[in-house]
Amino acid sequence: MSKPVIEIKNLSKSYMIGHESKAAPGTLTLRDSIAGIVKKPLELLTGHKLKKEKFWALKGINLEINQGDVVGIIGRNGSGKSTMLKVLSRIVEPTSGEIIMRGKTASLLEVGTGFHPELTGRENIYFNGSILGMKKKEIDAKFDEIVAFSEVEKFLDTPVKFYSSGMYVRLAFSVAAHLEPDILIVDEVLAVGDAAFQKKCLGKMKDVAGQGRTVLFVSHNMASVKTLCSKAIWLDQGKIINFGDINDVTDHYSRSSIVDDSSLKERPRTTPISGEAKIVEIAVANTGSQSQTIDSTKPTSINFIINSKSNINSEVILHTRITTSGQPILSFSSEFTSKTFKLKKGNNAIRCNIEPTNLSGGVYSIDCSILFAGTGLISHIDEIYDAKTFTVKDVKPQYSDTYITQREAVYYAGHTWTQG
Repeated sequence: MSKPVIEIKNLSKSYMIGHESKAAPGTLTLRDSIAGIVKKPLELLTGHKLKKEKFWALKGINLEINQGDVVGIIGRNGSGKSTMLKVLSRIVEPTSGEIIMRGKTASLLEVGTGFHPELTGRENIYFNGSILGMKKKEIDAKFDEIVAFSEVEKFLDTPVKFYSSGMYVRLAFSVAAHLEPDILIVDEVLAVGDAAFQKKCLGKMKDVAGQGRTVLFVSHNMASVKTLCSKAIWLDQGKIINFGDINDVTDHYSRSSIVDDSSLKERPRTTPISGEAKIVEIAVANTGSQSQTIDSTKPTSINFIINSKSNINSEVILHTRITTSGQPILSFSSEFTSKTFKLKKGNNAIRCNIEPTNLSGGVYSIDCSILFAGTGLISHIDEIYDAKTFTVKDVKPQYSDTYITQREAVYYAGHTWTQG
C-alpha cells in the first residue's frame, strides 16, 4: 500500500499577540524606532503594560491525505485554514509537529506569491517554475499553454508590478496549475478573478485532479467546494472538527453555520427595514409532517408567523427563496401569483404551498422578506437571510438503487431514455 502524499503529525502553530513584536536584529526601521520612543513614555504614564498572550492558530492537527485526493478546507474566518496552507507550503514554520510532503508542491495563496514584481510576465513564468523545481526544458514545453490559459499574452513582456490583481492571479494560477505539481494548494485568492475565469480555474483543477494529483482548496463558496472536491476538512479554532466525505462534512458545517431560528424577532437585520411587522416564526411542513427532513418528491409548505405592531391596511407581499451555501435555488413570491395580504395587529399566519421540487439531498436555507405591494424592492417592512434551515433527504429515482445528492446536481428531474 502506497504511503500518503501528505502526512501531518501533531501539527501546531502559535503566535504571540497583544504585545509589541520585536524586530529581528538589523531589520529595525525608522518607523519602528519612532513608534517605540512614543509608546514607552505612554506605558510609564498610564501604568498599563501590554500583556503577552499566546494564540494557537493550529492545535494538534493529525491528518493523512492520499494521492489523488481533492480536499476542500472549510471553516469560518479565523479558523486556521490559511495558516494551515502556509505551513504546508513552507511559507511559515510550525511551532511543533511534523509534516511529510511527498512530491512537488505548487501553491497559490496570495496575489503575488512566487512572483517578482520587477520581472516581466515571461520572466516570472521561468522564475516561478524554477522555484517549483522545473527545468527550463520542462517550462518551455508548457510555456504556450500557460500563456494561452492566462490570457495575458499582450502584456507578457511587461513587468508584473503593472498588472491588475486579476491579471496577476490569472498568470500565477496558470503557472501553478500547468507545471504539473504532485500537490496543488489553492487559497481563496481565485475570488479576485471574474466569474468566467473562476469557472475556468475550477475546470483546470478538475483536470489536475483527474490526472491523479492531489489538490487542497480553501474557499467559502460551498458550491465550488462541492463541485470540485470529494473530501473536506472542517477547521474551527485551529482544530479539525470533521474530515471525510464532502457531502457529510459540508452538511454538518452548513447546519452549524445557521443561526438558531428560535428567536427570529430578536435576530439582527442587515438591511434597512421599516420594522412595522416582523417575521417571528417559520416552519417547513411536508405531507403533514413537521419533520426537519423533507421529501422533495412530495408537496411542501413554508408556514410563516408575522407579528405586526398595528393593523396594516395597505397591501403587502411576501417573498421567499430557498438557498444552499448562499446560492439562490428556488424563488417564490405572492406577487408572482397576484396575491396580497393585509396584516392585523399581533400574529398573522401565512402559508406558501409548493409543488414537488425534487431538490437533491442536502441542507438548505430560507430567505424571506415582507414588502408593500407595488413598491418593488425599495420598501422592506422586514427582511431576513438564513431564517430557517432544513434538510432534504436524498432522492431515490423510481427504478434505481442510486440516491441523488447535491454532489450530482441541485435537483433531480424525472426522465426516460429511448434508442433509435
